[in-house]
Formats: sequence, structure tokens, C-alpha cells
Amino acid sequence: MKLSILIVDDDKLVNDFVRETLGRTRHEITAVFSGEEARSLLDQTAFDIVLTDIKMQKISGMDILRHVKANAPETVVIMMTAYGTVQNAVDAMKLGAFDYLIKPFSPDEIELVVNRAHDFIALFSENRRLRLEVNEKYRTLIGASRRMTEIFTLIKDVAPTRSTVLINGESGTGKELIARALHTNSDRKDKPFIKLNCAALPEGLMESELFGHEKGAFTGAIRQTRGRFEMADTGSLLLDEISEIPITLQGKLLRVLQEREFERVGSGTPMQVDVRIIATTNRNLKKEISEGRFREDLYFRLNVIGVDVPPLRDRLDDLPLLIDHFIKKYSAETGKEIAGLDESALRLFMKYHWPGNVRELENFIERAVVITKNKLLSAKDFPQSLVLGQIEDRGGDFKIGMTVHEAEKLLILKTLEDQAGNRTRAAEILGINPRTLRNKLYEYGIADTPE
Repeated sequence: MKLSILIVDDDKLVNDFVRETLGRTRHEITAVFSGEEARSLLDQTAFDIVLTDIKMQKISGMDILRHVKANAPETVVIMMTAYGTVQNAVDAMKLGAFDYLIKPFSPDEIELVVNRAHDFIALFSENRRLRLEVNEKYRTLIGASRRMTEIFTLIKDVAPTRSTVLINGESGTGKELIARALHTNSDRKDKPFIKLNCAALPEGLMESELFGHEKGAFTGAIRQTRGRFEMADTGSLLLDEISEIPITLQGKLLRVLQEREFERVGSGTPMQVDVRIIATTNRNLKKEISEGRFREDLYFRLNVIGVDVPPLRDRLDDLPLLIDHFIKKYSAETGKEIAGLDESALRLFMKYHWPGNVRELENFIERAVVITKNKLLSAKDFPQSLVLGQIEDRGGDFKIGMTVHEAEKLLILKTLEDQAGNRTRAAEILGINPRTLRNKLYEYGIADTPE
């Protein structure tokens, strides 16, 4: 990572020495001999690092530091000072200076402090990039249907509070996106957002993951470890699939929610935390309560604010918006220019029952964008499961009560699936010509055009 560095010192010998030392590095070096020159340059140019002497005529290094922190707070400032003015350097650190060098210093000392600043800037830049990436990723709560509009309004109202939220919905509906939106629209947005997938951990590890443990608390506990509650302090904790937490741990979780304190495994010392809890589930928790697998008091403590996320099949009005979003997303990733979805594919999508919800839709679009050779996605770009899914709600098999039209459609689609989509072989087996088969598929919204 190449950095731009400004050197400010009115002592020509020191100025030349620092410039020559850093000139051996890969960084871009600019040197000036007064605070006035530095301030003028800083008003015109952005620098990653400023190395400035503290004692200079008229405009001092402390003035430069204040100017930088007021106008470009991400710029790293390193102070250079004589031994007798170390206290000034300490004061500068309190004002936001990154570090200081005591004159006379060696080339190694200069390079060491600049390398440390380089690592800090790289880490800061990466954190900012990841934050922007996360914010962009979780701005994808898309929908204009009535139910989604109600959820957006609820997020806006609830996000600024510390109220516990329980998000209920089928897999793939976007529960985690809603949890992220609650966090990023709250005053905790710059604090940790920690996630624990309760369904992914064996029961024996769950307590340690939640609350942490002390060294020697159990076999294999070779060091003290922080749990998710401790990591999430001042921020938000997402407990994904909360129904999977063992009944034996639910009482301890209830205590944290009620008293905002917990104990690490193997410790008798309570720890206070300020954590906003967001939980998700794809199960009916009232049924889990009636069957003895979930505590009713914990349910009421979690369900302060309830959010019910509709499945995709109940908000098909949002399909065009979602399709457009995912086509743009994966077109950008693959470098393709995909204009959209043709009418036959859209008819197919509107008839499908979407068991995998928005996640399934995204997977279908990603696959189609990757494999298509055309500017417009059509039915042939999507897997047979999308076609056959249209009749799965009726059991996917012949039965009394099925109309002749439905039976014909089922027979054709099953035969086509058996022949791996080969229409010529399917037509031969069905005893019809390929043109008739194509016309039938067009009628079902699968073929692009009729014959």
C-alpha cells in the first residue's frame, strides 16, 4: 500500500534527513520548511501521514495537528520533538497524534514508526471497506408490497430503541437482513454486530460460545475466552435460530435478558453488558412451548417486538423488483450486460411456489446470469426444478380430482424431467411431435415462442 507522506520541519538538516530516509521506501514524499507552507498544502492535497516538528516559527506543529484533525481526521500525524519538550508530544497524543519521535532519531526509528502508521492505515481502510460492503449488502431489503412496507416502517420505528426483537419467518425470507437493518439504523451502528447461529453448535459448546469461559473451566480450556455477549457489548447480538438453544441454557439466557449480566463458564463473577438482542426463528415457538422444548417466559422476553416476515409466495408483487436487483448484481459481478427476464420466464416465476424464498430466487438468477449466452434471460436458462415446482403443491403425482389438463401437464413435465430436458426424446416417448410439445411448453410458460 503506497502512502503519501508530508514532512514539516524548519530545520533543513532534519528535514533533509527524514526525506532521504523515507525516500528509500515506496511511499510518495513531500517536504516543506514551515507551518504556513504545510497548512496551505494541506488545504489543497490529502496526505496519509504528516510528520511535523512541534516547535516552529509562527505556525507550530500543534497548530498543524489541530488543523489536520479538524479537516482530515483520518490523516495520521506523527510529532517530532526534542527531548526537552516530550511533554508537548504527550499533549499532542491527547489531541489525536498517532505517535512521536524524539530527536535525534535514527533511520530505523523513522521507518519503524512509519511502518506502524502504515499498518494502522491499512487496517482502518480495510475496516471501512468492510463496513461499506456490509452496508451495501444489507441495503438489499427490497419490496413495495403492503407487508414489506409495514416491515420497513417497523424497522424505522424500532431501530433507535434497545427493545429486544424476535423475527419469525421461513428459511430464505431475509430474517438476517432485517436484523442487520435494525442494527445499522440504530445508534449502535458503529458498534459490534455479533451473530451466533444456534443451530450450528453442539449443545456442549453452546454455553461457552454465549458466555465465554475461564482457563481450566473444562478439558481443553487452555485460555480465557470471551463469549458472544461480551464481544457484542455496546452493540447488537443476533441469535439466529433461537429455537435451537437447549432448554438447559434457556434459563441462563433469560437471566441475561432480564438483568443484563452473565458469568463466564468456570467463573463466579458476574459481568455487566449493554447488548441489544435480536433473535430469529423459522419455527412456531408457541408450538415449541406447548411441547416442552422452549420456555414460555423466555419467549415473552424475546418477543417484545415481533416481526413476521412473509414468504415470497405471499408477496409476488415484489418479484419484478427482486429480479431486477439480482440481475443487476450478478451482471456487475460477471461483467455481462443482461437486460432482464423475458415474458416466458416471468410467467414461470409467477406460477412457482418458491419453497426457498428470496434465497432460492437469488440462486436461480445467479445461475442463469452465469450460464446464459443471451442479453435476456429466458426459461431455458433455469433448472427443471423451477418448471416441475409448479405442480408440486398438488403432490407431484396423478390423483383423483386432477383435471385432464393438469394430468397432461404433469405427464409432459415428468417425462421431460426423466429425459433431462431433451425435448425430442420426450416427444417420442409421449407419442407427439416436437412441435406439439413445444406449443404445450409455451402454454405452460416454459418455451420462448410457439411453433
